[in-house]
Amino acid sequence: MEFIENRFFYAILLILSMLYPFIQSFEKRIEYYKKWKRLLPSIIFMMLLFIPWDIYFTKNQIWSFNMDYTLGIQFLALPIEEWLFFIIIPFACVFIYEVLNYYFSKHLELKTYRILSLILSIILIVLSVIYSDRMYSMICFTLTATALLLLVIYQPKWMGLFFRAYLISLLPFLLVNGFLTGSFTTNPIVSYHENHIIGLRILNIPIEDSIYSLLMFLMVIGTYQKST
Repeated sequence: MEFIENRFFYAILLILSMLYPFIQSFEKRIEYYKKWKRLLPSIIFMMLLFIPWDIYFTKNQIWSFNMDYTLGIQFLALPIEEWLFFIIIPFACVFIYEVLNYYFSKHLELKTYRILSLILSIILIVLSVIYSDRMYSMICFTLTATALLLLVIYQPKWMGLFFRAYLISLLPFLLVNGFLTGSFTTNPIVSYHENHIIGLRILNIPIEDSIYSLLMFLMVIGTYQKST
């Protein structure tokens, strides 16, 4: 796929990720554009955790960016595309959330998802202990386990809606992260230090990324729903 082997690729990937949700935001039934005002603070809240995390990991070479696939503009050690990633991907994920809520039932059994959250949090706590010497795995699993335990405690009525949207979002996640991690290109845009991950991958995507995505989406939805 030589046509994507250029410095515009990460930017193009982000534009494609945003294009359909942005155009459909003005569709009369969903009217997603009317919800941007409360979505923005939710994204900013999430970035308060994820941006420092990203900067720290980049500076310590836990992961790194291939500048051959970026515009070459950096701020605080991160490519400008990486900053935009934390705006565009949540924007697209919340769009999925809203579309599913419009077309399908909003009445999902809380007990089922409370049990699911509890089981996932226990598994992640155990994994964070087992892999405590692997920085990405340990931090990702610990923070996500904590967030899931908060779901168990507070049992928000949107819990099931979140998990439904997250499961659907895994499909575009595999595509976007597949490109980012080099599944479809000669070299990855993002590379991970093997000493800081478990080593289990889907395509070229570290399994930790799926948990990272869950935490990011959960923080955004939690704040987004709180503002309703």
